Amino acid sequence: MSKNKVNEKILAIDLGLKRIGIAFCADATIVTPLPAIERKNRNQASKAVKDLILEWGVTIVVMGIPMDGGETEAEMTRRTAHFMNLVDFEGKVFYQDESYSSLEAEALMKGEIRQKKDGRIDSLAAKIILERFLAENRLKIDS
Repeated sequence: MSKNKVNEKILAIDLGLKRIGIAFCADATIVTPLPAIERKNRNQASKAVKDLILEWGVTIVVMGIPMDGGETEAEMTRRTAHFMNLVDFEGKVFYQDESYSSLEAEALMKGEIRQKKDGRIDSLAAKIILERFLAENRLKIDS
């Protein structure tokens, strides 16, 4: 990381059908998982994300999608773009490969209550997605 401090506030989203994992980074250095959003329906979920964006002053959103080059990637890109339209976010949106992020998150949770569906794994996956994004895009963010 360059000596210049990054002022971008970044939110990572691991979009799921039941829960939305969320992670936040205020200065492109420390990534913190936030409580996951329980998803009841699209409108409720998009409003909850929009509220977080406003509360934290987010300027960049990183959406995790599986980047396999196939139909899954195209479909998830379409779904996440539709979700972000519902959020009505006017900042920058980036897509980051989320492949195996949930497995990594589950490995980090070993020793915890692994079967509990409280969203911790979803938000840890979002943290991993954001850390990958920062590692791969550090120079772009710094400039």
